[in-house]
Formats: sequence, structure tokens, C-alpha cells
Amino acid sequence: MARSLSRGAELNGVTQSAVSQHLKDLEETLGVQLLDRSRRPLLLTAAGRCYLAFCENVVAEQVELERNLDRFRSAVEGPVLFATIYSVGLSEVAGLRTEFTRRFPKAQLVVEYLRPEKIYEAVLSERADLGVVSYPTSNREIEVVPWRNEEMVVAVAPGHPLAGLPALHPMQLEGLDFIGFDPDLPVQRHIDRFLRQQRVTVNRLMHFDNLDSIREAVSHGSGVSIVPKPVLKSFVEQGRIVAIPILPKSLRRPLGIIHRRRKVFSRAAQAFLSLLMESALPTRPVEKITSSLAI
Repeated sequence: MARSLSRGAELNGVTQSAVSQHLKDLEETLGVQLLDRSRRPLLLTAAGRCYLAFCENVVAEQVELERNLDRFRSAVEGPVLFATIYSVGLSEVAGLRTEFTRRFPKAQLVVEYLRPEKIYEAVLSERADLGVVSYPTSNREIEVVPWRNEEMVVAVAPGHPLAGLPALHPMQLEGLDFIGFDPDLPVQRHIDRFLRQQRVTVNRLMHFDNLDSIREAVSHGSGVSIVPKPVLKSFVEQGRIVAIPILPKSLRRPLGIIHRRRKVFSRAAQAFLSLLMESALPTRPVEKITSSLAI
């Protein structure tokens, strides 16, 4: 309490006359005297102390109301539409979904697994809030957020002659039976460009549009392949495939999060984007998960 009308006026940014008039009107409305004007500094009357306690309670209730309303205003709820390539989708989404639900139980992660070109279409048509693709490209309508940069390795069966090597040079792939991705996929175009630069020719035995088929073919000794290292984790742990680093380690698969430019995200979509960025940090994996299909 300021114990002075002039000081009270100063603290509240109004004139002393305005304070005096407001106090007079208030006392007339309440029918009681709130201040003892015969004393300096001013003191509250018994009625004034009662009114002050009432006002303090009102202010406290208002603060609590605002705090509760803020929780509703900032609630992370509703669906997040997420489109992803198969390799990232099935290897990551189980853990992402679990963590997202734990943090935001009122939000729902709706996932669609698509080929890269379909993900761009889904983002542009607003059928997806966010998408994850390899070798992402931005344009006037699509914005890219860099996410991960995965090492590519040579995958061979345990009984293959190369299986015992700690690392290999691309030239050691010359003439080998090779199992690749479909030639129209970005990952295979990148691999083909790398092999041309290294002046390496392989025997293209077969190609697939998914990683499961590639891994199965490799594990049965049908040929070798070049794939992102993370997607081999479960097969390597099971002893079904050997992953051999390529020297120098310059062949990598970039992954990016795409969204429509100037898109207004819901709080749920913003929260999921933050979680995706957390999962990109190697020191903070979301969850240990095995991998499956890939493009």
C-alpha cells in the first residue's frame, strides 16, 4: 500500500485528481469510508482493510484463471499429418510416436508412408503438415529443414569374400554382382553418380523399390549393395549382413524435413517438428528401434 494518494497515482500512471474521484465514487457505491483521512500517512479503515483483502483475493483468482486459460490456449492437441519415405518411416516412427504420445497425450500422429515424389505432392496439397525425404530439394513452394546425413556403406552377406574387410575402396566393387534401388529413385541416382565418379562398373543384377527386398537378397548372397548404414542395424546385429565402410567416407544420404513455405503450423505440428529435430541429434536418440523398408 502506497499510503499516499499522490504516490498511488504515480505508481498507477494516473493523476491524483483521478484517484481522488475514483476513491470518492467507490466509497459512495460501497456506502463505507475506506481511508482514514484524518491521519498522515493515510491508513485504511476497518472497512478498507476488508475491501483490500477482497481485492487481493480477486487479483489472485484472476492470476490463477489466466494461468489455467494459458494451459488451454497452449494445449498441444489434434492430429499431425506426417508423410515419410519407407526407410525413415518404419525405422523411426514407432519411437517417435511413443515419445510424442507420452509428451502430448491429446495429440495424434497420423503417418503415411510414400515414395518421395508423393510426399512432395502431399505437402503441397496440405495432406501432410510435414514430410521426410532423402536428397530433399526446395523451391518456391517447398522449404527444407536439414535433418540427418547418413553414412552409406557396402552391404554383403557374411560369407562374401569382402566380408572380412574393415573398410574398402570403391574400386574393389568392380565387376561384382550388385543389388540396387529402382533407377528412378534419388538414392540410386546418387549411388550411380558416385560409382561413375570412381570409374567403377558393377554387374547390376537386380533392383527393388524397397530396402526389405534389398537386404533379403544381400543376406542370401545374391550380390552386394550400397545402402544407408542405419537401416542395416538389425541385420548386422543378427549376423545376417556385414556393413563395410567405404573409403573415403564421402558417400552419404542427406535426409530433410519438408513443409510448405509460409505454412501456419498447429501447436501439435510445431511440437512434432521439435521432436524430429531432437531425434536428429546422435547424442539424443528417441528410441532404439529396428529398421525396415527403405527408399
